[in-house]
Amino acid sequence: MKAFADKVKEARISLGWSQLQLAREVGVSPRSVQAYERGEKTPRPVMLANLAKALKVSVKFLADGDCDDPAADIEKDSYIEEARERYGAKGARDAERLLADNAALFAGGELSQEQKDAFFQAVMTAYVTCKEEAKAKFGRKDS
Repeated sequence: MKAFADKVKEARISLGWSQLQLAREVGVSPRSVQAYERGEKTPRPVMLANLAKALKVSVKFLADGDCDDPAADIEKDSYIEEARERYGAKGARDAERLLADNAALFAGGELSQEQKDAFFQAVMTAYVTCKEEAKAKFGRKDS
């Protein structure tokens, strides 16, 4: 089991970046990166996603101490981030839960990366379509 702090530091070093370079890449102070790497500070979900993207690892890898695969569930990250941009933190949580719950349908079977991408795209398209229809039907009306 590897701590978040160790994973951030190792991923940064593997890219050949300084703490300053990582800080600039994700839009935080170098002091924040130092705090992440010392285990003194844990980022909020948006910053966690930014760190994962910059470090070219998955959010799951950084957040889950039991995860040793830097690419674990990385295909989900862009879909969850899209939901966050459109619908905020609740939308991101809903999308994450939706993708996780539906991925369980394939337990025991192996899917190619292309098949996973197609599946996640289809699920997210359905999610966004339903959210937009609900927003149009039940959302605030401009006078």
